[in-house]
Amino acid sequence: MDFGGRILVLLLLIEVIMCLVVNGNVVFEVQHKYGGRRGKGLKELRAHDSRRHGRMLADVDFELGGDGSPTNAALYYTKITIGTPPIALKQYDISASSTGKTVTCDQDFCDAAFNRPNPDCKVGMNCEYSVTYGDGSKTEGYFVRDYFKFDQVTGNLQTKAMNGSIAFGCSAKQSGELGSSSEAVDGIIGFGQANTSILSQLASSGKVKKVFSHCLDGAKGGGIFAIGEVVQPKLNRTRLVKNSAHYNVVLNGVEVGGQFLNLPFDLFDTGSSRGTIIDSGTTLAYLPSDLYQQLLTKMMTKQPDLKTHIVEQQFKCFWYKGNIDDGFPVVHFHFDDSLLLPVYPHDYLFEVRDTEYCIGWQTNGMQTKDGKEMTLLGDIVLSDKLVLYDLENHTIGWTQYNCSSSIKVKDEGTGNAYDVGAHSLSPSSSRSLKVNVLSFLLLIAALLNLIE
Repeated sequence: MDFGGRILVLLLLIEVIMCLVVNGNVVFEVQHKYGGRRGKGLKELRAHDSRRHGRMLADVDFELGGDGSPTNAALYYTKITIGTPPIALKQYDISASSTGKTVTCDQDFCDAAFNRPNPDCKVGMNCEYSVTYGDGSKTEGYFVRDYFKFDQVTGNLQTKAMNGSIAFGCSAKQSGELGSSSEAVDGIIGFGQANTSILSQLASSGKVKKVFSHCLDGAKGGGIFAIGEVVQPKLNRTRLVKNSAHYNVVLNGVEVGGQFLNLPFDLFDTGSSRGTIIDSGTTLAYLPSDLYQQLLTKMMTKQPDLKTHIVEQQFKCFWYKGNIDDGFPVVHFHFDDSLLLPVYPHDYLFEVRDTEYCIGWQTNGMQTKDGKEMTLLGDIVLSDKLVLYDLENHTIGWTQYNCSSSIKVKDEGTGNAYDVGAHSLSPSSSRSLKVNVLSFLLLIAALLNLIE
């Protein structure tokens, strides 16, 4: 499918919701759609990633649920209240909210969403969108604006309600995989870099800074998701690649078991799309073929007699009864500014049944427009790490962390630092909104934004 087009949509994503026709910091409770470590077909997993590739200032706390397990649904979700009075999702009904308004095609937001004025616009017409993805999935609808209620951080592990006026896509019609039981959610929240993203809208209204972080608990599910500057723990950072729609960073080398791989020096130079994409909305890790082959060879050095077999026609798997962290090497990715990303065997190997493990490294076959292979690091390398996206300073950073604990975020109004704790929502606690960090991360709805 069209990898670049699908990722662009999610990165530039505005809020979209399934429809019937601040001062402080903010946190979100987020959970994986399904708990546990097993249960999702491997073909579905890779198909999920394929579809993904084709789609005074406050601190905010998002309650988080779900997990990124390759053997489950591999998505995180949160709860958000919309409308006045609050509308209970499954479907958003603009007529039920006194603060809900349609966005018309002559408004600035509509121009920004499509990077150009609509030449066919007439005063009063809805700002409509229609997106078709490479897998045949399609969403159609129009933009509306309404109040979102967020959890503003006001003290240690304390929040109060904060309203924000947000424009989002109201999906009136979905087809293909967007309507399937495994992919269907009330909405998608994406924290991309575009001026139309939920983060940018909150920042432009003076409610938050364009800084957010997540810590996804790989063992228990759920974790931490917050808007605001993290002051504890400390973490190292690297610069984001300029003028990139995605969260791209410069990868310089890969170390396996203490030894650097002998890779072509220009392997990670991808021309106009230079850099390695960091995307928590993708489950696995997709590597150029040369890197993939060398990494697998080095990974199996300590297990020369281990035989691999193919599961579901695409995953390399093996039987192993020992402790995988003792039997396989740690992989380190080396980025600019001396930033390291360690990936442990329990991260890149996942158990599909007792003593049968499959390898999360994938050879991607995905290319940029100039024909070079891409490197995309997904959830298997990001779990159990606090990841900070600082769009104010155009940096990204991370550190290994206990995602069941808490972090400290700075209250820009008072200068105080407050604890933001982990959450683990249950799927039954509410209808859910899918969280895509990447491109990635939060925005509501059924997908949308730009068609070239």
